[in-house]
Amino acid sequence: MTYVDGFVLAVPTARKDDYRKLAERVAPVFRRHGATAVVECWGDDVPDGEITSFPMAVQRADDETVVFSWIAWPDKATRDAGNRRAIDALEAAGMDPKDNPFDSKRMILGGFRPLVEA
Repeated sequence: MTYVDGFVLAVPTARKDDYRKLAERVAPVFRRHGATAVVECWGDDVPDGEITSFPMAVQRADDETVVFSWIAWPDKATRDAGNRRAIDALEAAGMDPKDNPFDSKRMILGGFRPLVEA
């Protein structure tokens, strides 16, 4: 069954094109190392909550937009091996996480086993 890595982060709205370029650069690397899909979604209708919400979770500032993304893998074993190889390849290509157009300390991420796939 599919395995999914999910991410929620805040990106400065003015850096949307920088984020798109980053996503376009890394997606093929993850695909080459076994990911079946890489999806990046720019927030469009992401309301503030009273108790919790995506904006609250990532401490979104007024000049930022919430991004929701995921990487699908055939299974967890493929994800574990492919994720490590993809990160190694990106580092070998000179990609430095400090150059990301977002604050990675506020990024939420996790791996998930689907409960229902339709």
